[in-house]
Amino acid sequence: EGDTDTEEPGEEPQPGDLIENDWVETAEENTSTFSIDVDTASYTQIRNYLMNYNYMPPKNIVRIEEMVNYFDYDYPKPEEGRPFSVTMEMADSPWRSDTKLVMFGLQGKNLDADERPSNNLVFLVDVSGSMSSSNKLPLLKKAFKKLVEKLDENDKISIVTYASGVSVVLDSVSGDKKDEINAAMDSLVASGATSGGDGLQKAYAIAEKNYSSDANNRIILATDGDFNVGMTSTAELVSYIETERNKGIFLTILGFGIGNYQDDKMEQLSNAGNGNYFYVDSEKEAEKIFTFDLMGTMFTIAKDVKLQVVFNPAKIAKYRLVGYENRVMNNQDFNDDTKDAGEIGAGHRVTAFYEVFLTEKPAETPETETEPEEGGEPAEGEPAAEPETEFGEDDFLVLKMRYKEPDEDISKYMDTVMTSANILAEMSQNMGFASAVAEFGMLLRDSKFKADSSYDSVLNRAQANIGEDKFGYRGEFLEMVERAKSLDK
Repeated sequence: EGDTDTEEPGEEPQPGDLIENDWVETAEENTSTFSIDVDTASYTQIRNYLMNYNYMPPKNIVRIEEMVNYFDYDYPKPEEGRPFSVTMEMADSPWRSDTKLVMFGLQGKNLDADERPSNNLVFLVDVSGSMSSSNKLPLLKKAFKKLVEKLDENDKISIVTYASGVSVVLDSVSGDKKDEINAAMDSLVASGATSGGDGLQKAYAIAEKNYSSDANNRIILATDGDFNVGMTSTAELVSYIETERNKGIFLTILGFGIGNYQDDKMEQLSNAGNGNYFYVDSEKEAEKIFTFDLMGTMFTIAKDVKLQVVFNPAKIAKYRLVGYENRVMNNQDFNDDTKDAGEIGAGHRVTAFYEVFLTEKPAETPETETEPEEGGEPAEGEPAAEPETEFGEDDFLVLKMRYKEPDEDISKYMDTVMTSANILAEMSQNMGFASAVAEFGMLLRDSKFKADSSYDSVLNRAQANIGEDKFGYRGEFLEMVERAKSLDK
């Protein structure tokens, strides 16, 4: 698996300190809003620290939602005409006797082969000297071939490299010329400094030149994370990437290596580019990403997906969102279609947890104090107003969702209500495994909310809910937990 000739993990920079979401009293604020996230980089980096370096991972790279969303769960397919299905469950919290855990699962629709758009892909490859380690550029070359296998004559591939300068290695070559495309990638050699900002501008220029409104227009940036020449401040890069996103060109980032790797920066850039951020730590991970994940996340089926949970104070006294710290949104942003949020790709899943305290004495169900919104037809260019939230006596919460069709700028609204019918005496397999991953995340972060969490509890619940595990990812999770248990002294 891991190569031992790579550099030792250094102390990570600390700008991206995550402050955990705290308990909120429902009587004071009963609404919680966040943007979905299907990145998985955090999980892969944790695995790399534990399994390849025998180190506990730095707390700052532990993003619980990315750990949970690394795995597949068995959620139902969406109904005809809906981009995703919604699963809701509530069960006893495994780490606290006095709280419940609420799980939401979204499952994106799959696209049939004939519905998939063609690709206009620009691979932007960092070929600076630091990329020469065996776990960087050589790994990318191997993985790239998996993607090329899936291309056809309707797809266009370009390759731009950057080091001390920028060069265009391929300019929109048809996807059926596989030998030419693979040979171009194989010819790359790593040497020189890093002019990432210039490379990005060149890649976007080529994507624009070959832009097709029917295609998936996307830059795929492969880097070990350092932009030290040219446009380097994260804010500058973000605003540039946002401008390009608004032209319909999205950005996916593949991170390699460890060391001066700038995790929080990569996450911000891929978010700004309506893309995803993956971290490639091994050939097996490269295969997972290039064979399954890229193809899923590349075909966006719903963009700017926002979730807003309105808790019924008569049923739920306090709540806290587990993870998603840098995805939390202001409640008023839910209805603001100019606010960016996360994307769901074809066949993709999103899972989120709240931990909640139920109300001791059921009170009369209050109506929520929202100003009634005028119904009727929305004004031109306005999203439709959703109805005022009124709780029935068995309603625990309402999950409201806003999303946009991939080529639209005005959001659609859907909602679903959680009642006692969603409360399980025993967790489903999906919830059992996902909650074990979340509990492991709390242990790695040394979360102040971990309560009675333990490695053994994680192992037992994960093992009991391992399912068929056809690719072995869940079995590998158990090995990681065992390793962390032995290191965490």
